[in-house]
Amino acid sequence: MAGRLLLMCRLLTRHLRRHRAENVLLLVAITAATATMTLGLTLTELVTRPYERTRAATAGPDLVVEPGFTGPQALDALAPLATLPGVTAHSGPFPLAFLALTARDTTVRVIVEGRDQAPAAVNRPAVTDGTWVRPGGVVVERTFADALGIRLGDTVGVDGHPLHVTGFAVTAARPVYPQVHWHLPGGNLVEKGGLVWVDHGDIATLAGDQPLSYTLNLKLADRDAGAGAIRPSGGDPRFRGWSLRSARDIAHSSGRQNRQAETALVVGAWLLTGLAVVGIAGIVAGRVIARRRRVGLLKAIGAGPGVIAAVHLAEYLVIGLAAAGAGLAIGWLAAPVLFRSSAGFVGSVGVNPPLHVVVTATALALALAVAATLGPVLRAATTSTIEALADVPTPPRRRRWTIWLSRRLPTALLIGVRINARRPHRARLVTVNTLITTAALAAVLTILAQDDDPLNLGYSELPDPRNERTLQAMLIVAGVACFLALLNTIVSTWTAVLDTRQPLAVARALGATPAQAGLGLAVAQLLPAIPGVAVGIPFGIGLYLFFDGERYPPVSWTLSTAIGVLVAVATLTAVPALAAARRPVADTLRSTAT
Repeated sequence: MAGRLLLMCRLLTRHLRRHRAENVLLLVAITAATATMTLGLTLTELVTRPYERTRAATAGPDLVVEPGFTGPQALDALAPLATLPGVTAHSGPFPLAFLALTARDTTVRVIVEGRDQAPAAVNRPAVTDGTWVRPGGVVVERTFADALGIRLGDTVGVDGHPLHVTGFAVTAARPVYPQVHWHLPGGNLVEKGGLVWVDHGDIATLAGDQPLSYTLNLKLADRDAGAGAIRPSGGDPRFRGWSLRSARDIAHSSGRQNRQAETALVVGAWLLTGLAVVGIAGIVAGRVIARRRRVGLLKAIGAGPGVIAAVHLAEYLVIGLAAAGAGLAIGWLAAPVLFRSSAGFVGSVGVNPPLHVVVTATALALALAVAATLGPVLRAATTSTIEALADVPTPPRRRRWTIWLSRRLPTALLIGVRINARRPHRARLVTVNTLITTAALAAVLTILAQDDDPLNLGYSELPDPRNERTLQAMLIVAGVACFLALLNTIVSTWTAVLDTRQPLAVARALGATPAQAGLGLAVAQLLPAIPGVAVGIPFGIGLYLFFDGERYPPVSWTLSTAIGVLVAVATLTAVPALAAARRPVADTLRSTAT
């Protein structure tokens, strides 16, 4: 047993050292899929973790209460809540006015909250730039300021009153822009808008004739009690028309900003998983072809199928573990840079990803390594010693109609058809590769064709950040898909060149020119790509429309994409194929795989 383990370790180490280029391709393919999956899982963490940090840094409330009344009646209704059992601390009531703000010729809804200059015991917003409130000034919630392009020192108007922007701040007491819970005093219809803070003495002037609302921030002994801490019965008529928001509700509302982008990344990660499987299977197929005689030699000296399969699988599992670590690090660190979805919070996602993200990324990488390699490795291990040493490919199935058709085909096309008939598995990989890549591109075209529904902010319309993040996520998936497809095409061409050296040499010996042989090899890659493109476009469009949207992309866009993909495949395969076909026939026929 010890001898077998020693032999397996030595073979594993030798294979890893001798095939560095192939190992790098495997590592890149698995890393890309793992990083995309990690990116999708991290979008949720981009809200939850920074929100908890913001909540701790700003003494965030466990419950925010706004009564259904205004003026003195609201103050009277809120007064008893601060002394209820289970309430450990409070701040406010702070006056609220639901007004309009004008910045850079854009007018939008805004919640204006009056605050004192002294910090509150509960809910003290953290100033990230500038200073806190002062008379004649305004502090703007940071995400809202980013959306309107507001800068420090700008002058904005609040219901016609000019105010100087003195700072930007973040809070855990309200969801980030645009889900700030804007509503008319005493009304239940919630609208989208922004949030600003002004000096307590200025808010009455800003509100004018509008009666002031009020908000009360509570700290609870049981932070998960939520509205039940003050309203044990959900049907209590005394609280009809009130707004009660727990910390969990606020975090959930903020997280909804990333929901579409997260779905796009997770679905895209599964598409990239398919691409990674295609790439890995192609690389493994090439390795099996190159090592078939070596497998036969190992069997000839006594190595059993179990030892051969274990050596090959161990090699891919080691690469899979390395790719899991690389993909996890890339996805976790790239998410805040790519999406910056924590602009409304303090801090970032942190250094260490949570356990469920680590487990999912590692399981995906190992599953990719095993799924793509298990079949070829088992076929190599169970091949007889004589067949392995002879290195005989699968003979094509001969039918009368195919023979009749092949006689009438041009030489280059005939060579391509015969190559695919000898290795149908490789042709199927090319089809899947182009199908997934075209589907990702078609999905991007579909989202670009949709009507960009802007945010209705009462007086103006602004781009919806959810649509921007979704498009950004899909562009990331499409970019990674094109990169993986490029690698897969290179690997597939390399495998075909490696496998068809002697058949092409025989064809040239029988009269085929180097150009015909090279074009035949390119045709062998292009033919299975055509059905992949034909299926990939409707699949990508339907996949996007299944989750969102209702408009199809223009036909000219889809045709251009289909032609572009086929031209790219033809170009990537023709150049190396023509170069390989110019090798002297005598040298190829004399060479023997080792």
